[in-house]
Amino acid sequence: MRIETKCVQSGYKPENGQPRVLPIVQSTTFKYDSAGDMGALFDLSADGFFYTRLANPTVDAVEKKIADLEGGVLAVMTASGQAASTYSILNICKAGDHVVCSAAIYGGTFNLFNKTLRDLGIDFTFVSPEITAEELDAAFKPNTKCVFGETISNPSLDVLDIELFANAAHAHGVPLIVDNTFATPANCRPFEFGADIVAHSTTKYMDGHACALGGVVVDSGNFDWEASGKFPMLTTPDESYHGVTYTKAFGRAAYAVKMRAHIMRDIGAMQSPQNAFLLNIGLETLCLRMERHCANGMAVAQYLESRMKDGKITWVNYPGLPSYKNADLVSKYLPHGSCGVISFGVAGGREGAVRFMEGLKLAAIVTHVADARTCVLHPASTTHRQLSDRELIECGVTPDLIRFSVGIENAADIIEDIESALAQI
Repeated sequence: MRIETKCVQSGYKPENGQPRVLPIVQSTTFKYDSAGDMGALFDLSADGFFYTRLANPTVDAVEKKIADLEGGVLAVMTASGQAASTYSILNICKAGDHVVCSAAIYGGTFNLFNKTLRDLGIDFTFVSPEITAEELDAAFKPNTKCVFGETISNPSLDVLDIELFANAAHAHGVPLIVDNTFATPANCRPFEFGADIVAHSTTKYMDGHACALGGVVVDSGNFDWEASGKFPMLTTPDESYHGVTYTKAFGRAAYAVKMRAHIMRDIGAMQSPQNAFLLNIGLETLCLRMERHCANGMAVAQYLESRMKDGKITWVNYPGLPSYKNADLVSKYLPHGSCGVISFGVAGGREGAVRFMEGLKLAAIVTHVADARTCVLHPASTTHRQLSDRELIECGVTPDLIRFSVGIENAADIIEDIESALAQI
């Protein structure tokens, strides 16, 4: 099936007489007839559900759909996008390990890595997304365990050269993890360019309606953990699960199964059945919505560029514009569109940004991005306010940057709203 059909049909396959719409299985527990049946589940020798913290029929169906959309072998859904980023690293890294990471990432992820995981003993080296192959190679250390980046960074909108980062990771025997939140599988499938693991904040475009928090990690099944020799947690017996060796027992799905059996078991940030149900409704229209987001995004970006001549707009950054700094990467990785998020600057710096946002009527000032409604935010004073000026620059966030998330309303109405707000600065 093509991806538009998968959005509607994948994951849940009702049998004769079963509900056509994915049911919400709102139960924490599942009954079995014998201790042996339950014991086989705890031994990972049988497939099934016994506690919703680890697996649930509603969540399972949506995991299958997302894995299919990304072209992976298995997905693990989490309670939030932050949990997905955390799990993707903790599943293969421990104290004393090192990660190479693009500096152009969401501010919350940067703080998660630079503060919380660093406090847990995991070291990070942040590199420019425009780094050369030679410079990237020099960032690796003997204890490097993975590479991390975002397909389209939030909010600087840098497009990651996935093949460059994947080639460097593989040359050092480690996987590339890509956060594909902004592009979604509708516009980019990182596995096709060499990425090994994909993460999402499903709270954004996948849900599409700002209804349900969630995250997901998808395993491509392509990375050879045994050949790497750097991941004993996957290739040697796990005594906390009766000595199971994940690569031997689960083959290509070893990374995802270990995440569920170990990290989810112990930390427990599982997505709820209700949220998974709402997410599934959003996924059914993902491709349709992304077409509209991208069309509206381009129209608004072109309008903003046209206002640069009168000095109200100082700069505009949107993948797909002819003026975008890395148009070749957009053509390669995002030929059908990028996203609906635009970053730009207005006259007057921080003060001008505040006046502009407060002058908007249709677009709402919210701590969110990438849903059906147009919204706006000033990252330097909100999502990225914990970063120093130097760290802000490294993340591609300037003091005057406005993150404008274009919704699926009529583009003319969005532009008229912007025009009215610009008249006030």
